[in-house]
Amino acid sequence: MTARSTLFQAVRAQTGMELRLALRRGESVLLTLIVPPVLLLFLGSAGPLGDMTERSLDALVPGITTLAVISSAMVSLGIATAFERYYGVLKRLGSTPLPRSGLIAAKIAAVLLLEVLQIGMIAAIATYFLHWNPPYSWWAAIPVLVIGTCCFASLGLLMAGTLRAETTLALANGLYLVFLLAGGLVVPLDALPSWLRPLAPWLPAFAMDDLLTGALVRGTISDSLLPLIAWSAAALAATVRYFRWD
Repeated sequence: MTARSTLFQAVRAQTGMELRLALRRGESVLLTLIVPPVLLLFLGSAGPLGDMTERSLDALVPGITTLAVISSAMVSLGIATAFERYYGVLKRLGSTPLPRSGLIAAKIAAVLLLEVLQIGMIAAIATYFLHWNPPYSWWAAIPVLVIGTCCFASLGLLMAGTLRAETTLALANGLYLVFLLAGGLVVPLDALPSWLRPLAPWLPAFAMDDLLTGALVRGTISDSLLPLIAWSAAALAATVRYFRWD
């Protein structure tokens, strides 16, 4: 058996373990599999609720999808990994043949697998309960979902692998609020403060939301592709470089 095949098997085994652990964590299931679909169903069924949520389904569904990816890839993964590091779980993993890059790959792969169920639930609610039929297929959104997941998972792992668990908990939730409010997911860009408006398009949340809307609704690739790729590449490189086992 070659070293490459051994590494692949180790990453595959760790991916399965990460997925099982994520599904056993009640707070993770609530944040990733329950809150986004319920939020979509509520906002889509209740109609406009003031200026904060006065948007069509063409804008709402990509926004909730982006929010779901942020919840699972950055917040849930980052906090869980930070406490694994705090309790010494990662230090024990560091003594196994699984390299740091293999652990990062396994955690991102587990999030991608979890998102299959997550996005499937969102798509089902949008289609069968809200009667939303996008002009283009969800298959067109797969590249955006993969790049966005790598971006936000890398940000979560970067925090978890370099900061204290309590700091990661606070910062991950803080960034979640920043992306939610300033990323165009809930508040339209033209409703943001004038000083924030030019910065918002460079946030990864806005870039992913814009690309998902382009893939599902407009059938175009927007200028947001470059910022999202840049965020993803920079965050992943920093995570591989600075992530610590203990």
